[in-house]
Amino acid sequence: MRKHHPKNERIKRQYLFWLEEAKRLSPTSADQAAAAIALFEASTGYKDFSAFNIEQARRFKRLQNEAVKPDNGKPLAKITIHSRLMALKAFFHWLAGQPGYKSKISYSDSDYFNPSANDSRIATAKREKSAPDLGQIRHVIKNMKSETIIEQRDRALIAFAILTGARDDALASMSLRHVNLEKHMVFQDARDVRTKNRKTFTTWFFPVGDDLEMIVHGWIATLKTKHLFGSGDPLFPQTRIGLDQDGQFSPLGIERKPWKNASAIRRIFSQAFAQAGLPYFNPHSFRTTLARLGETLCRSPEEFKAWSQNLGHEHVLTTFRSYGEVPSHRQAEIINKLGNSTQTTSPAFDPAAIAGLEAFLKSVKTSSGSI
Repeated sequence: MRKHHPKNERIKRQYLFWLEEAKRLSPTSADQAAAAIALFEASTGYKDFSAFNIEQARRFKRLQNEAVKPDNGKPLAKITIHSRLMALKAFFHWLAGQPGYKSKISYSDSDYFNPSANDSRIATAKREKSAPDLGQIRHVIKNMKSETIIEQRDRALIAFAILTGARDDALASMSLRHVNLEKHMVFQDARDVRTKNRKTFTTWFFPVGDDLEMIVHGWIATLKTKHLFGSGDPLFPQTRIGLDQDGQFSPLGIERKPWKNASAIRRIFSQAFAQAGLPYFNPHSFRTTLARLGETLCRSPEEFKAWSQNLGHEHVLTTFRSYGEVPSHRQAEIINKLGNSTQTTSPAFDPAAIAGLEAFLKSVKTSSGSI
């Protein structure tokens, strides 16, 4: 049975190259597009893309809606189906403009990959983000052992994550030179640190407690004095694996190498929360924790703008929209409190006012070229 089509492989290679070089997508995003296209090819028996017809799109959508997850037999999530269909829609829209396909595929053909309106609403609905509170994070850190060098690293990792709000891939790629303990800050330099969209920015330690900062101080001191790490060495080094006394492969310490990706960091978080008897919260959830903390502590637009920049956001509305939703239990408390209040109070700062100010500044910058 055919497993590929030579002509398809050539045009797919061109498309993926275009995604990465022209559209500037990350290799991970390009791989996701390639996976969706491969699924579509399999559903057609690897027919030539130039032989595309709308029935193939309809059949693929039907197969996706009937498909189940191999590990638990449950239907595919609507957001998974939606992302695959959108990837195929983008591919065939691009394909309609390529030599050899223009006369056979129209731009409107790509619209047949659209999911139903109801499925789109389900897939794109904004849901409340689950995030731990500071008490839970402190409980996790307090519960972690710190006898071995690996245990010390893991505890410092979680403390540093809430202290800085750094993303997991950034944590995996940071070096000691990026942290300035005297100034209580970390310089997320995109030349070395794998920040989102490769932005360079400075983060000052969030006010979450001197005890958490002291854990990081102790960890860096251990690296420098006991292991003779220098400024170019990783802040959170890999685990060194070797044979133990019983001839079994076991963790033997740390290596002077950074992690290649964030999978080990997510595993550390999972184990730490499980050992503390709490549900798993991924590293990114700490950013939501900090955004909610900022809404509580900040008392002016300027303060929240600084808090937002500390998270690496250029625009304060990014913080509001991506992380700033009020948790449902807190929403109930606020509404009940307002209902019982006899006084009219003014908010410390108005998100709508901030949005208006940013829109005005943007319009001024567009019209004049600079502010």
